[in-house]
Amino acid sequence: MPKPKINKLIFITIIIFTILFSLTNSGLAMATKQMTAEEIMKKRDENEYIQSAYAEVTMIISKGGRGIEKNMVMYSREKDAFVEFTNPGDRGTKFLKRDDNIWMFFPDAEEIVKISGHMLEQGFMGSDFSYQDMMEFDKLTDLYTFTILEEDTFTNRPCYVLEAIAIPGKKVSYYRRVTWIDKERFVGLKEELHAESGRLLKVSEVQEIKEIDGHWLPIQVVMENKLRRDTYTRSIIKEIELNPELDERLFNLENLH
Repeated sequence: MPKPKINKLIFITIIIFTILFSLTNSGLAMATKQMTAEEIMKKRDENEYIQSAYAEVTMIISKGGRGIEKNMVMYSREKDAFVEFTNPGDRGTKFLKRDDNIWMFFPDAEEIVKISGHMLEQGFMGSDFSYQDMMEFDKLTDLYTFTILEEDTFTNRPCYVLEAIAIPGKKVSYYRRVTWIDKERFVGLKEELHAESGRLLKVSEVQEIKEIDGHWLPIQVVMENKLRRDTYTRSIIKEIELNPELDERLFNLENLH
């Protein structure tokens, strides 16, 4: 019995369709593979965590419709930071962080004050950022455990919404964080900060980001303290240099004088 003849064009079409179907399903499987919370936060840490930096920063404190502007230069490396204010009203005021210790130098009083205990909860130079906010230079993955809550958008950017709960025994400013993380750039765009009681303490929103040396960084951030009325603080990075060589003496206590 003669074998049936198969049209070569039909045969080739079937082969191509089979290959395309296989590739499409493979691509869909990869596209729909859900990242874990740990993978998302690792990507964010890789993007936002900087070994050292020099920055010129303007901080605008708004209270009851009145704005107070403060300018500063900031040097940071890993867990250390040195800040010197340059605006006329605060010129010569200095901030130093070494590991888990903070000191301030106030030129009018000509004294160095160590910031500790309940003082850490006070506003940094009267702003809505606390001194305790300035303590967290560690990677967030070292301080919190994370869970994906949902996917959402913020300022028209697709985001992962993650919940962070403090790891027992770790010193943190906030027990619980809910963070909107850009799905493409892996930069935090919004954050709700909660006490262990569940009370909402602060909300921060990023209003401008910029790509610098391969890192997407928040350039303009607004922090609103929910425990105060009619107040918020806008922090604007005017200039920034990543990974400069910094003089060790910048982070010595003697540099505060």
